[in-house]
Amino acid sequence: MLVIDNNMVSQLLDVPSALKALEESYIDLANGDGICRPRIDMRIPSGDAKSIYQWGTMEGGSAKSGYFAIRMKSDVLEEQTVNGNRTQEKYCIKPGTFMGLVLLLSVRNGEPLALLNDGILQHVRVSCDSAIGVKYGAKADALVLGMIGSGGMARGHLETILEVRNIKEVRVYSPTKTNRQRFADEMSQKYEIKVQEVDSPQMACKDADIVCGCTDAVGPVIYGDHLTPGTHVTSIGGRPDQSAREKFDRWLRLGDATVPSNNPSWSTREEYIYYKAQPNHPIWNEHLHGSKGWNVNGLEDKIVTLSDVISNKRQVRMNDTDITFSERGNAQGAQFHAICGLIYERAIENGVGREIPTDWLVQDIRD
Repeated sequence: MLVIDNNMVSQLLDVPSALKALEESYIDLANGDGICRPRIDMRIPSGDAKSIYQWGTMEGGSAKSGYFAIRMKSDVLEEQTVNGNRTQEKYCIKPGTFMGLVLLLSVRNGEPLALLNDGILQHVRVSCDSAIGVKYGAKADALVLGMIGSGGMARGHLETILEVRNIKEVRVYSPTKTNRQRFADEMSQKYEIKVQEVDSPQMACKDADIVCGCTDAVGPVIYGDHLTPGTHVTSIGGRPDQSAREKFDRWLRLGDATVPSNNPSWSTREEYIYYKAQPNHPIWNEHLHGSKGWNVNGLEDKIVTLSDVISNKRQVRMNDTDITFSERGNAQGAQFHAICGLIYERAIENGVGREIPTDWLVQDIRD
């Protein structure tokens, strides 16, 4: 089995290939070749009156690709309000370190193939989701990108969106001026386009063809009052507020988790499912992230699936004045086998990765 760290992933994974792999995985999911479940979080009070522990997993595989993967995260979470903005911080062991791993297996013989750090591929797969949404939902001649957030996810989003649209101008807002100025300076130099830091989310969104929310906020970050006709919206971290949701003409959903074959009543369109230890503990009043993810109840007439778009059954954008929105759905589990299978094949081809004897991971006692 190969251990593949973030530095190796950065050498082996490129955005165009990741975009292709994810689209193929979503199609496999829609036509029944692939399966996945929603993300499941297990939450336990940490014992310090301010933080909780969260074990999060998502998994899926495909008969077509021949891979199965489970992504695992071990986090301590804290929420805080700074200048009126509710944010979530996380760490493993201590602030600044994180644990996110993906175990890749073969569906042909069950062999454990690779264990991968998820840091780089996490940013790529989330950013690619938004780029797929832009590809099918934004105006073909979109030129102006408004960004709420200036961290790593914002950087990843700009890279992937430039793969699908000829962006000429970026306006970025985040609460800390030095952060957004650094983003503007770095990105304008890297991509040789105009990147301007602005003083409010309204200025970032004004007359933008595409608006991306890329923050660690818990509450709304994109507001209907800020949106103009023709905008396409994506949001990871934070949410569109109710007025924005009401303005969306169509809502592109990339995929839905598989319905359990033996218990269809377990079907859900929620982004994730979570369980809480000590459910009456007062700590839960301090953790608002435990509320619902993408609630699509009542929006059925607006929702368009990626499979319907690719098969030409429906369109996301009907005209240049539509305000459209895209999100992954609850198909995170369908992403990791596709991305990690691609990385694994390239690692084998290029002789990259640290080997662990497979014998360490299998046994001769039947379980």
